[in-house]
Amino acid sequence: MTNAPDMPWTTLEPALPSKASRDAFVEHTRALAKVRRDERADEVLDKVRAEFVAEVKASRRADRQALLAAGLVLCDLATQGWLMRVRGERVEIRPPEPVADRVAEKARIRRQELVKRNAQLRQSSVQRFLDSMERQRLHNGAYVSIYSLMRDGRELAEGLREARTHLNNGWADVLSNLVEPYLQFVTEEAATCAYTGLRLMDVWRYFRHTWTNQHTSVPGRTMLFLVRDRAAANHPVMGIGALSSPIMQIRERDSWIGWHPDTFLERVRREPTRDLAKWLVDTLDAAIDEIYVADLLEDKVLSTRDLTAPSDAALDRLLNEGAEQRRLHHRYARTRDLKRSRADLSGDEYWVAQARTHLFRSKRALALATFLRARAVLNEAFQGKPTAEKLAALAATGYGSDAIRRVLKKAKADRVGIAVADISVCGAVQPYNALLGGKLTAMLAASPEVVHQYRRRYAGAESEIASSVAGRPIVRASKLVLLGTTSLYGVGSSQYNRIKIPAHRLGGADKDVIRYEELGRSAAFGTSHYSEETVDALVDLVQQSDAQRVNSIFGEGASPKLRKVRQALELLSLPAGMLLHHHRPRIVYAVSLVRNLADYLIGLARQPDYIIPADAAASTAAIGTWWRERWLRHRITSDQVLEEVARHTRVHPVTHGARVPHQRASTQQPMFTDHS
Repeated sequence: MTNAPDMPWTTLEPALPSKASRDAFVEHTRALAKVRRDERADEVLDKVRAEFVAEVKASRRADRQALLAAGLVLCDLATQGWLMRVRGERVEIRPPEPVADRVAEKARIRRQELVKRNAQLRQSSVQRFLDSMERQRLHNGAYVSIYSLMRDGRELAEGLREARTHLNNGWADVLSNLVEPYLQFVTEEAATCAYTGLRLMDVWRYFRHTWTNQHTSVPGRTMLFLVRDRAAANHPVMGIGALSSPIMQIRERDSWIGWHPDTFLERVRREPTRDLAKWLVDTLDAAIDEIYVADLLEDKVLSTRDLTAPSDAALDRLLNEGAEQRRLHHRYARTRDLKRSRADLSGDEYWVAQARTHLFRSKRALALATFLRARAVLNEAFQGKPTAEKLAALAATGYGSDAIRRVLKKAKADRVGIAVADISVCGAVQPYNALLGGKLTAMLAASPEVVHQYRRRYAGAESEIASSVAGRPIVRASKLVLLGTTSLYGVGSSQYNRIKIPAHRLGGADKDVIRYEELGRSAAFGTSHYSEETVDALVDLVQQSDAQRVNSIFGEGASPKLRKVRQALELLSLPAGMLLHHHRPRIVYAVSLVRNLADYLIGLARQPDYIIPADAAASTAAIGTWWRERWLRHRITSDQVLEEVARHTRVHPVTHGARVPHQRASTQQPMFTDHS
């Protein structure tokens, strides 16, 4: 392997009790280090991995789970381009050298992603799903399959060539007759495709498998949509997208919004106002009122007087109670007694029962300690009358700044999951990819129709954590005001670059725009560089150790997988911070849908001031018109582009780019042919 002279080597000494396992780990490293970085590297690494796994599973060592987990970590690092060597009996590794060449870096990341994507496609369950989607079936008197929802590129390219003759006159009508996008949401009401009878969820899933990276489910809220083309037979799929619950902490996004603690404190110190001072008090009062306290009062953990004028002794009792209840939660969290169905209890009884569990009693006690301490600070600072002058004095102190940060954190928690969403999937389906259909999908993700559908879907949704803390149902208005996303590659994203929708084209003000803003690069930190097999081995190690701190129970905290992997690496005495740094930063983008973003997201403004009027269907059509004018019209002037479009056909053998590449040799014939 090539050396990276600027990066130091790090010694790995995994906690393997037996000498046999330590020797096996060293030999495994030697085998990985000998793999040459050429076109056969992935194939050879897979072989080394398979031989190692087979050998470990066949052994009778007591510490074989630890050896398996440590060895699989090394396999994934080698696949990601990390360097490794053995000096004597000492294993050393170092991260891959940064690649300056943008094209080479994209190719490297693509290869890494395809390893996991192709492994997923080889799963028998996925193979059965793909076969079922490609198999012909009779629907409304015609034989159809997923191929029926792929547009034939030859026909489209021919029409676009004809449209080029109208680019100086009448081009808008010609293009609208060729490509007319609209949104279709994957909902219970619209469960199947009218033209094929296929489940919309299955249609979405099939095309998602054509992506470079593997398809994984995202916890929390998820809203899937298809972009379809009304201008062609069967309304073929142009693109797919998904909105999901956002990542809670992204420094670049939070600073841009204005609700990162440092950014917000700078605002308070620069422009203290009475409204901000009153907002602090009102937000804190609402936070305390939203905590179930009946059992804490019954058990004398605190008194009713402590709720308004907390004593130091009461705060200490709350902290001790929180720690003890968390200990009890970890002791009993894996028992079946924790599983409770909503059907078992009626009304508020369910939320009261949830609130009284060890987990949520701990959360309530710790939250009360935090909020009551902040209330004591605000009481002393404002003396019942919040003013701009008093706020300025408060923000100038360390304890005052700490109280402001804690109130801000609560305000953010109330809004981040309901008013902010991540675009977790966004892209075009061939042959529309060559026509910048990805930009169209990205623009439609920010349309009023998506905002309307999101609000409609989650209008009555009870917040699981907030309701479990309050002991009663808490429903917050799901008014979407901000979208965030990241690029797959850290060296640029042609899909999101230069996307700007003039608001006046959708009935808004002349000066306003909907724009994808590039905010910077995220920290290259997480578990994306580890395979499912490796993560499972690490999780099994934790579960066998009797030291499990993470149980994937909703409410324990964010990113349970990340926390489990970290705990496993720590159990192995491996440098978790280093090994969770995947050296693949992504570009962070954000799209504000309102004019009063910062104030609405902290609750200072009661209602969002949307940039585009909420005329859902009309706005989607207008975005399609703008896309044809801004992007499609100019794209079709290239012969190379139209040749790429024409390449995607449904003629036997099917080589259409929207067909999922099967990862096994198949004797079956394609289930759909078109000899036209």
